[in-house]
Amino acid sequence: MRFLHTMLRVGHLQRSIDFYTQVLGMQLLRTSENPEYKYSLAFLGYGKNPEHAELELTYNWGVDSYELGTAYGHIALGVPDVHAACDKIKAAGGNVTREPGPVKGGTTVIAFVTDPDGYKIELIQRAEYAQL
Repeated sequence: MRFLHTMLRVGHLQRSIDFYTQVLGMQLLRTSENPEYKYSLAFLGYGKNPEHAELELTYNWGVDSYELGTAYGHIALGVPDVHAACDKIKAAGGNVTREPGPVKGGTTVIAFVTDPDGYKIELIQRAEYAQL
């Protein structure tokens, strides 16, 4: 497995992009809009995946703020086969909370696992990790 990104929900996307780029020196790597599901994404970091982990900022349209406890989204791990990874996690007693399938609004195969404290971990299928 490989650490890919951490996602944070933000109330004002450009303000957050400015902070991470101007204050912390990250680069804005890419952005995307999903009008059907009413969210915008910005990925930032000191380099691109898979060599570097990234920060995903998510703006859910119309939401200005979050309680501090709800700002956390998930940690993402790249795996060569999401189905096989979920089988191994279940066999080890782990809790798969979203079975493998395409992400809403896309085709990337993902699944979610919850750790003992309730934190979510996204598994993202990446063929290039089969060689690792």
